[in-house]
Order: sequence, then structure tokens, then C-alpha cells
Amino acid sequence: MLKDKRTRLFFILGGFFLANTLIAEFVGVKIFSLESTLGFKPFNWSILGVDGLGFSLTAGVVLWPIVFVMTDVINEYFGKSGVKYLSYFAVAVILYAFAMVYFAMYLEPNAWWDTESGLLNEPKISQMNNAFKAIFGQGLWIIIGSLVAFLVGQLVDVIVFQKIRSWTGEKSVWLRATGSTLVSQFIDSYIVLIIAFYIGADWDLVMVLAIGTVNYIYKFAMAILLTPLIYLAHHLIDSYLGKSLAEELKLEATK
Repeated sequence: MLKDKRTRLFFILGGFFLANTLIAEFVGVKIFSLESTLGFKPFNWSILGVDGLGFSLTAGVVLWPIVFVMTDVINEYFGKSGVKYLSYFAVAVILYAFAMVYFAMYLEPNAWWDTESGLLNEPKISQMNNAFKAIFGQGLWIIIGSLVAFLVGQLVDVIVFQKIRSWTGEKSVWLRATGSTLVSQFIDSYIVLIIAFYIGADWDLVMVLAIGTVNYIYKFAMAILLTPLIYLAHHLIDSYLGKSLAEELKLEATK
């Protein structure tokens, strides 16, 4: 089975897709300032009457654009069924990972590890077990919001991608890839915040929508900037498969 190029390609693309999805979920607990990271003074925008807004984003947004690029590449060669299969599988893997992490959180810590905290040359941290729980113990509503937003975004992406493809044929790769990402990321940006913070934490809806707008501005820009990556992926995959097999897969993906 592994001698078949299309099988190996699906394993490779699926592996990177799952890895980026899982990592994005766990690093998403960190909030960072995009402006400060790039050496700029933080913005002070006012959106929907909410002041002091800037690009304070979860670390997960660094990886999510890669996930949606992978989605479009998989959609190109393996169609809707390939994307849906990997999306459902990713949700199952993420749920399993969170279950195992929560299990690990409630294991009784060793006394010296919890109080002396200095692994290798790292700084000492008191109450290491509480730090472990704080980092990995994301709230239930955040997990639910993230998974629902991911799954809905994936399904919307694959539908819009194939619809644009039916209009343009094999031309305009950038249009179906970037266009589907822009639509799906718009939905994703608001669903996760509405579930996690409007429903789960009773935040004001205007605040949630304002923050979602800032997040979407970032995702919109990243979708445009990563468009050349789509063409690079197509070139590498076509070279690996050969022209005949690549065209065969793309044709099957449209059915």
C-alpha cells in the first residue's frame, strides 16, 4: 500500500494537517501581541465602540492559516471526502488529546517536582502543578468553541472551494484557495468567540464581535500573504506524482 504515491501523499498531507491542528489547539492558550513581536507600538483601534483594540492574538493563529492552506491542497487532490475525513478524524484526535491531558492534570504530583520546580537549567517555579493546570487546563467552553468553529470552518471551506472550482475549472487556483479560506475564516473567527466567551463567559456581544473583527483582519491578511505557498505546494506535489497521476487525482477530486 505504501508503495502507491497517492497513498503516501495522503499520509504526508494528513500528517501535517493533524499535527498543525493539534499544536494550534494547545498553544492557543498563550496570548501574544503581534505588534510588539514585530517591533511596533501596539495599535489602539476603536471598533463597534470598543476602544483599545490591537492585535492581541492567541498563539494558535500562527498555525491556523497553515491548516487552511493544507485544507485547500488536500481538497485539490482528494476532494471533499478527503477533507471531511481528515477534519472529523482531527476532532476525534483533539478530543482524545484533551481527555488525556485532563487525566494527567489530576494525577497527584510528586512533592519535590511541585515545590522545587527547576528542571535542567530552567528557572525555579513554585507550585509547578498549578502552573501545569493553568497552561493545559483550557476551559470547557473554549474547547467546545474551538472545535465547533474548526469543524464548521472546514465544511464551509470545502463547499466554497468546490463551488468556485466548478465555475473556473482548473484555472485560478488562487481564487478558489484564497476565496474559500477568506469565507471560512470569517465564520471561524466569530463562532469560536461567541461560544467560548459570549455563551461560556457572559461577555458583552459587542465586545466579542469587535475582537472577532480584529482576528479576522489578521486572518484575511495571512490568507493573502500565504497564497504563493499554495502554488509552491502544487508544484512540489505535481513534480512528485507526475503530470498524469496529478491530473487523474484532480479529476477524481471534482467528482
